[in-house]
Amino acid sequence: MNRIYSYNTTDMAAKQILNMAHLYYIHDPMCSWCWGFRPVLEVLLSRLPDNITSSRLLGGLAADSSQPMPDDLRMRLQSTWREIGKRIPSTRFNFDFWARNTPRRSTYPACRAVIAARSIEPEMEDSMIVAIQQAYYLQARNPSDDTTLIELAMEIGLNEQQFSKLLNHSSTQQKLDSEIAQSLRLGVRSFPSLVLQHAESYWPVAIDYLNAEPMLELIHNLINADS
Repeated sequence: MNRIYSYNTTDMAAKQILNMAHLYYIHDPMCSWCWGFRPVLEVLLSRLPDNITSSRLLGGLAADSSQPMPDDLRMRLQSTWREIGKRIPSTRFNFDFWARNTPRRSTYPACRAVIAARSIEPEMEDSMIVAIQQAYYLQARNPSDDTTLIELAMEIGLNEQQFSKLLNHSSTQQKLDSEIAQSLRLGVRSFPSLVLQHAESYWPVAIDYLNAEPMLELIHNLINADS
């Protein structure tokens, strides 16, 4: 992968920088596996050592579309929900979604909503992600629809006018395109994904949907091996 840093490691400040690491979480707010991973992700992020920072990147699961989702895809996604429920028993899904809505294979609107929320108030990024996930998976609401996303923004306390203006603004789409491109440069092709950057190296971190400990141990080992 591409070199990010090039320092003279004889300098103490440079050594401190090289000892730092960054964990990228690449996701989509309408990715059902990301929903299943959320509880363990929260534990993982809360237990990262002080020398590891973290951030989220939107991978963009499905581009904008006004077309109803084909029946075969609807069936596959419902099957995926059932599989996740078996593999991660604590994960809940409201299958009423499929009867109450006209689903579209379109997650870019939800991704832009996350960016819009972050642009208004950076600390509201995760609040918007949670709101989208809960609306989709628990409340049978459709986050592919702008009306739903605007409602969710208001529910978490964002200004309706600001959010509505940013939701489909060209600058918001540009930021999404940039994050998708960065995700691809990191070698990510599926969600959720974790990539650890340490010094000049990037390492994929295998997802464990049930336990944060194996991922924490792997991150620790990667940092020590790369030091």
